[in-house]
Amino acid sequence: PGLSYTWILNNKTLDLQEDSRRFVSQATGNLYLAKVEPWDVGNYTCAVSSAAARRRVWGPPTALTLRGDGVMGEYEPKIEVRFPERTYAAKGSSVRLECFALGK
Repeated sequence: PGLSYTWILNNKTLDLQEDSRRFVSQATGNLYLAKVEPWDVGNYTCAVSSAAARRRVWGPPTALTLRGDGVMGEYEPKIEVRFPERTYAAKGSSVRLECFALGK
């Protein structure tokens, strides 16, 4: 509770107010893209804000590229996870660390 998620594409915050193809879950922080277009290609970075802590942190960028042949086949999964060296929490609070992967 109290977290807000934003996504940045190529150093520009995504404005999703009038975008019917992209959605950010404020429950998980996941970004969903429907019907990927060439202008969706680039580096995506998730930013998480906490109003209570008055803090904002950014995850590592994730590159989105398009296949030239337009074929979606079976590919060997590649999962890269980078967690901070330390995670801080207040005594008695709850902490949830998640890992999410999606592929074909």
